[in-house]
Amino acid sequence: MSQYMILIYEDEAAYENASPEVLGEVMQAHTDFAAQVEQHGAKLLGGEALQPTGTATSVRGGGEVTDGPFVETKEALGGFYLLEAPDLDAALTVAKLCPARFGGVEVRPVMTFD
Repeated sequence: MSQYMILIYEDEAAYENASPEVLGEVMQAHTDFAAQVEQHGAKLLGGEALQPTGTATSVRGGGEVTDGPFVETKEALGGFYLLEAPDLDAALTVAKLCPARFGGVEVRPVMTFD
């Protein structure tokens, strides 16, 4: 089996203005998602939500440290799941279930080194 990252990109402003009910719905959607993964022949190996981009610190090639994210963008990386799946098709099937109410997800294979 191969490993894949499901990277969750969403509009952070939508969460800043979200009601407690919406935040609860989002949390429940992620709980439901995690419960469904194995039904699709895959296994969640881990996952986390990230703090907003305003908390980011970037380090550039020359060692320059700056406050803020590496790039400015409407949709920011807000969290991820590490998934083990038999192939990309299975990983994509699972990714279609991943909650991203205010954006979308990206699926990338994890590189392996021999």
